[in-house]
Amino acid sequence: MPPPREQQLLVKAARLYYEEGRSQHQIADTLGVSRSSVSRMLTAARDRGIVQIRINDPAGRDLDLEGELASRFGLRDCRVAENAAGERPLPRVGELGARWLLENLHSGQRIGVSWGRSVQAVVQHVPEETALDVEVLPLVGGLSSVESAITGEELVRDLAARLGGAFQRLHAPALLTSQAGRDILLAEPSIRDALERARKVHVAVIGIGNVGVGSSAALVDALELTPEERREFDGYQPVGDFCARYFDVEGRPVPGPVDERVLSVSLADLARIPTVAGVAAGTEKARGTAGALRTGVLDVLICDQSLATALLRGSHGKV
Repeated sequence: MPPPREQQLLVKAARLYYEEGRSQHQIADTLGVSRSSVSRMLTAARDRGIVQIRINDPAGRDLDLEGELASRFGLRDCRVAENAAGERPLPRVGELGARWLLENLHSGQRIGVSWGRSVQAVVQHVPEETALDVEVLPLVGGLSSVESAITGEELVRDLAARLGGAFQRLHAPALLTSQAGRDILLAEPSIRDALERARKVHVAVIGIGNVGVGSSAALVDALELTPEERREFDGYQPVGDFCARYFDVEGRPVPGPVDERVLSVSLADLARIPTVAGVAAGTEKARGTAGALRTGVLDVLICDQSLATALLRGSHGKV
């Protein structure tokens, strides 16, 4: 505990600087000390908690949580949307995702997108007529089992229109009833070439699915697995997915009948893309996102405060 006189001097210097807006030179004259002494006093006032600085970001970001997530999970970048009382988190997450995309996307690049409501929220917040010379490509085939507005094909077209760029199509369903059917489609030159181009994008924006929640649950149901196939799938204890490619809480790919009937880039393909941003909102995505962070795929996470807090409270990132 510093002597009372020293503490009073630190408080006085802090009030003059932060509340009255005086320069360090003016404070030095007032207190009868050198300017370098004032600088040390202000630093000491912060270190001892006399001065506590809070940054209110008008963009609605929680910078502290962003830093904690990036450090804990080795992320290159992170955006955490503040949760507003009575509001759903997804629109705010989508807005931050769109801002991140525009800050990091450059003319001449190719961008890949998956599908789902999280990616849709990002696309909807990209301003129209942005005028970037980019190409948008799907990372996964069409998904007839889910709402058409959130399929990859629709989002690819919409994002390209908003950015003022071109887009490519992947004329194939994402889910097949058998591995043989999937393999026949992969043998088609147009489909094979589209997936090869998708593997070579510069930036990818992908939704993070959580097993048993929303579209991720609908995907598994749409495959109409036999009881034995479902037991095999569940035996690997999947927690989430990217592009209908499932993984467990340790981030390991889930093999078997589901993986064999999906037409999309693989987890290994995604890991080779230079910059991959995962998007998720809400605590119901916590377990899937915890696994996603351990796949080695994600460079960037865009989420909300509630999800970020749940991830950080989990033991070593496991929720």
